[in-house]
Amino acid sequence: MMQAATEESFAAADHNRRARAFADAVARACTQDGTERTLDKPMSNLFRDRAVKDRGLPAGELVHVLDIDVDAGWVDVEGMIPYDALVDATLPHGVMPRVVPQLKSITVGGAVAGIGIEATSFRHGLVHETVVEMDVALPDGRIVTATPDNDHADLFAGMPNSYATLGYATRLRIETLPVKDYVEIRHRRFNDRNEFFAALDAAYDDADIDFLDGVAFAADDLVLTSGRFVDNVREVSDYTFEEIYYQSLRVRDKDFLTARDYIWRWDTDWFWCSKNLGAQQPWIRRLLGRERLGSRFYQRVMRWNSRWRLLETAERLGGYRRESIIQDVDLPLATAPDFLDLFMREIGILPVWICPVRNRSGNSSPLFPAPADRYVNFGFWDTLRFRIGYPQGHFNRIVERAVNDLGGIKSLYSSSFYEEAEFHRIYGGEAYRALKQRYDPKAALGDLYAKCVRGR
Repeated sequence: MMQAATEESFAAADHNRRARAFADAVARACTQDGTERTLDKPMSNLFRDRAVKDRGLPAGELVHVLDIDVDAGWVDVEGMIPYDALVDATLPHGVMPRVVPQLKSITVGGAVAGIGIEATSFRHGLVHETVVEMDVALPDGRIVTATPDNDHADLFAGMPNSYATLGYATRLRIETLPVKDYVEIRHRRFNDRNEFFAALDAAYDDADIDFLDGVAFAADDLVLTSGRFVDNVREVSDYTFEEIYYQSLRVRDKDFLTARDYIWRWDTDWFWCSKNLGAQQPWIRRLLGRERLGSRFYQRVMRWNSRWRLLETAERLGGYRRESIIQDVDLPLATAPDFLDLFMREIGILPVWICPVRNRSGNSSPLFPAPADRYVNFGFWDTLRFRIGYPQGHFNRIVERAVNDLGGIKSLYSSSFYEEAEFHRIYGGEAYRALKQRYDPKAALGDLYAKCVRGR
């Protein structure tokens, strides 16, 4: 007991040192010229153009698991730890975070500040709804602990969807759930969207389901996938190299994966976006090798192309333009079928990921209000190619109007085109102004609208 207590105290001291050094760096950066800073980290899951900063804040040391309490059902982590490292730390203890976003490189702090979701969200809500408490580094150098019911409850509620314009989470306590070694997967295919969404609605109340999501391959080709933990299986599938997970949805009724492989089933092919890099061609897959098949490698390639704009230059020389339609939008279950119809008619990008969400807390973030008690996330990530003529953001604006008209809300990790007044109406403008006045009165960490819409 003495040794365990000593080890725990050393871990706490090391964390305090790292957090203090980071908070001091935040304060220095904010004092120097009062301009916004970004984090100095190897990977970003934002998909919007932004001005390049001269320097980033040193967050690279805040990547540790601090404590795991299996019986109490929580894990303490530092804010910049990527989810694959966190999952690797928790699975040996027989637990996992209640909501693990789809890509390995997403950080815990990033999933809170920028909204995180996955196939457990139909039961456990969004990532921030699984947070018990958090320590936040503020621009004046303070580190405050925020919980749902302490003096910083407003900051606790306001951090989700704030995109680091209020502060940086240095430590978070998040809920865990028990796991078994394997996941049994069942795929149900539908050719009628109303039947699909009715089955999805019914699945919310199925106590035998641990995971739930779906894919629309076409208007008459939808797959609803459920998963449940099991102790033993005869054999498991492997979608980490030559086989491709999303293709299996249309040909298998039942499948089995290890718990870890299920959690990262979408990462190997970035859902299906690896096709844009040719990585679904068998010979290219073998050339890349298993270690390069994953979201980290694809993002490096994508960002290299974005920096040098080789594809964009070639397209323009040929008289074409491309518009990236990389969005996640949330619609009430009641209007989800109408949105899918409009999206397929006006945009036509396929496949579309469909993930049900429960407003578990009943008291959602003021900066990202839940559209309903039960709602559906649609994820679509591709580009449209067309002859020059459409105004900038033409197709993304169609999506934004449809989401607003149907009572939904969209995530802000990608391009947005809202007018400022409309943006503040949707994303809690009055609450945000009050939070800025209390925690960042000099606007040293930037403004949410400027960051997410103007790209500053």
